[in-house]
Amino acid sequence: MNTTYQTANSSRKGAVAASNHILVIDDDPDICKLIADFFQKNDFHVTISNNGKGLQEILERHKIDLIVLDLLLPDEDGLVVCRNLRSRSNIPVIILSSRGEEMDRIIGLEMGADDYLPKPFHPRELLARIKSVLRRSRSSPEEAGSPDDSNARYRFAGWSLDVPTRQLFSPSGEKIFLSGGEFALLRVLLSHPNKVLTRDQLLTLSHGREIEPYDRTIDMQISRLRKRLRDDPKSPEFIKTVRSLGYVFSIRVERIDSKP
Repeated sequence: MNTTYQTANSSRKGAVAASNHILVIDDDPDICKLIADFFQKNDFHVTISNNGKGLQEILERHKIDLIVLDLLLPDEDGLVVCRNLRSRSNIPVIILSSRGEEMDRIIGLEMGADDYLPKPFHPRELLARIKSVLRRSRSSPEEAGSPDDSNARYRFAGWSLDVPTRQLFSPSGEKIFLSGGEFALLRVLLSHPNKVLTRDQLLTLSHGREIEPYDRTIDMQISRLRKRLRDDPKSPEFIKTVRSLGYVFSIRVERIDSKP
């Protein structure tokens, strides 16, 4: 069953179009009501689904800005839903889980999620996470580490990253879908080729925040980027690990600027 909630101010002309539309996939009615009520009051447009089966239909009918996805769904594992979604879409995903295990968080990030929040949670924390992920996915060129590449295309070893459309293409022309975090990180690496960047620098430039103790966000996203680029993790050609320092994009990068 799918339910759509308008924002609290949706009666105003254009209010819904101006608000962010989030899709919540969770079979817990209490959680769904909590999120819907709270986010309506904060000018969000919310659609609720209690399973992952109707995801494609919802995406075809609505412009979804972000998905909040529970791992424990009645019909399908949330990790599988996340992986399948990431294979065809760049829509940001925040995973919810009552298990709260570190391995679930790591696997969720590896599957392409942009963030992970264990249950129980306060709706204000979820709101802060959503705003952070949306801000990151729509980051300005300055936030992404290069002040003037908003109309650029980066080329390397037959691959290309088109910044305006946020699309990555393989040497064969295949479009590779990236999460918002993956795109921001790859953009930073390509704008600083052959320069060693620490984890702190990568997190600040791509995510706009400082690294926390035991934060493996960058390591997980580097691992995912290597998979996207089909880079052998045991002997990577593109993104090399510099022990005790960070990472370096070691391939020659060509930047082509086009007029806006």
